[in-house]
Amino acid sequence: MILMENISELQVPLFMVFTIIYFIILVGNIGMIVLILLDSRLHTPMYFFLSNLSLVDCVYASAVTPKVMVGFSTGDKIISYNACAAQMFFFSAFATIESFLLSSMAFDRHAAVCKPLHYTTTMTSAMCTSLVTGSYICGLLQSSIHVALTFHLSFCHSNIINHFFCDIPPLLALSCSDIHINEIVLFTLAAFNVFFTLLIHSAAGRHRAFSTCSSHLSVVLLQYGCCAFVYMRPSSSYYPKQDQFISLVYTLGTPLLNPLIYTLRNSEIKGTLGRILTRNCLSHNN
Repeated sequence: MILMENISELQVPLFMVFTIIYFIILVGNIGMIVLILLDSRLHTPMYFFLSNLSLVDCVYASAVTPKVMVGFSTGDKIISYNACAAQMFFFSAFATIESFLLSSMAFDRHAAVCKPLHYTTTMTSAMCTSLVTGSYICGLLQSSIHVALTFHLSFCHSNIINHFFCDIPPLLALSCSDIHINEIVLFTLAAFNVFFTLLIHSAAGRHRAFSTCSSHLSVVLLQYGCCAFVYMRPSSSYYPKQDQFISLVYTLGTPLLNPLIYTLRNSEIKGTLGRILTRNCLSHNN
């Protein structure tokens, strides 16, 4: 299979852009994980979810970006059948896990803001572990279903995927098999992910939690909005250029924004970073 058409005149600038963004994603998210691990004051439910979110961002950006960078640097846009299936599996799984983790973080903030007296009894270690484990299980299960259904199809129209990675809609567009079941399953699971994970119970609580967590809400709307646009449509309405841009937004945009938003707008993270830098400077001077 071949990813996208030849765009040789843009390969060098695109390689540089993808390299810079991918570097920032890795440094930002891995740095977030390290900061949370080093400071015991950050060993709370919110930062437990945030560290898992950073890990997921690293994995699902890495499922796509390195292969794209290799294509831009060498001109080799060929991907094997098995590698295509693996790329789809990891990207789909960790993108879904990200959605459920964002929902878990919203539930945590809802409990902290709207029911502060019950927060410690609600967000126990067992509850946090269950939410994170459930997110991983849902992501891996849904991705397995998508990959099994997609690669059970016959691809006889072309071997050129009009996309920069192996995503579900462009592969369905290549198939000469009946994709009706695939479309129903894709729409159903995407709708479940979007609407179920956005569910917060009380209307008053929703207003209070969202007014406190506007940055988190912006990430949620970006992630869910893009996913709904790409996956909750029939394959007949697949528009390569438009879909490539939307996919680029949630493939690189969300992993890039998450560490920036949760670091720059978080006094505890900035305080931890300041203490670590100060301690390192003092030890170096001594």
